[in-house]
Amino acid sequence: MEPDICGLDRLRLVEAPLAPEVRLHLAEDAIVWWARMEAQTGGVLTAPFWATAWPGGQALARYILDHPGTVAGRRVLDIASGSGLVAIAAALAGASAVTANEIDPYALAAIALNARANGVTVSTHSGDVLDGDGGDADVVLAGDVFYSHAIAKRMWPFVRRVAARGAHVLVGDPGREHLPRNRMTTLASYPAPATGDSPEPYIRRMSVLQPR
Repeated sequence: MEPDICGLDRLRLVEAPLAPEVRLHLAEDAIVWWARMEAQTGGVLTAPFWATAWPGGQALARYILDHPGTVAGRRVLDIASGSGLVAIAAALAGASAVTANEIDPYALAAIALNARANGVTVSTHSGDVLDGDGGDADVVLAGDVFYSHAIAKRMWPFVRRVAARGAHVLVGDPGREHLPRNRMTTLASYPAPATGDSPEPYIRRMSVLQPR
């Protein structure tokens, strides 16, 4: 059974800023939301990354919607899916099957909720998969996954293993310092949308890259 998303009444169903084809249940103020979640759960809940449309994910969703042939008819795995934005974009673009991976059960519940709001089917997979190679996925998507040194140390080897077995890998990134750009090719770049309520207003551009 899906866990209840505490404070659901304080989320709003809105269009993703750079990919308005996708609607998500998001926090009106992500920073305030995080503080409330921590207070309500006694600090035991992981940070609710699913309550924000991360900029790297927005860029990747935009790219997929503009280039549906990237995923159409293919099995797709979305790593660290968060709100499910990228997974939902892949489903809208015609992927044959989409799996959204997350370690947070609340994120999995949010993904299911958001998939229903968009009328698409997205399967969820719980747990850490970074020691593998993406299984049987034809396309592996990773939106904004290089946000810390610790995560990047595990994510890059995972990306390389996925690419080595012949799967297509796409990474969305807004300029995180831990992304090895010298080992990647930029496919597209987008200006950050001026939403006025972004938790990271200093971000100016978001890009989509693939490993060389």
